[in-house]
Amino acid sequence: MKRMIVLGLIAGAAPLGGCVNVSAPDKPIEINLNINVTQEVVYRLDGEAKSLIQQNPGIF
Repeated sequence: MKRMIVLGLIAGAAPLGGCVNVSAPDKPIEINLNINVTQEVVYRLDGEAKSLIQQNPGIF
């Protein structure tokens, strides 16, 4: 009797399983990225190097 109940439950639950379809989209996937990059450069010169550059501006 238990076997019949279990088989009945399995048979009743089988149609409820559903179906899953996986397919590729017709149009390509478009990803828009709005990125803003800001860079700040900070430099410090040694006093001796600064005076050397001021005395010889043609070096750089």
